[in-house]
Amino acid sequence: DERMRMGYFAQIANMPETTKLYDTVVAWWDAIEVLIVTGATTAKVEAGNTGIKNIKRTGRGFRNPENYRTRILLASAARAVA
Repeated sequence: DERMRMGYFAQIANMPETTKLYDTVVAWWDAIEVLIVTGATTAKVEAGNTGIKNIKRTGRGFRNPENYRTRILLASAARAVA
């Protein structure tokens, strides 16, 4: 029902931006509906990937692999405690 209501308002607005937004919602509706019903997201996975990237970014410039490894472990430990 809400998707149809959004389509109605997109037609009334008669703007390319709203039409494109509505078309995107229609194209992704199955995934959007799954999110609404289950509440399942990939947020935890994405947060983990961001954390890994930040740790790797912190280690740039280290030439000694042992120092690099130590820095990664320290950053991971600090995150686990917080």
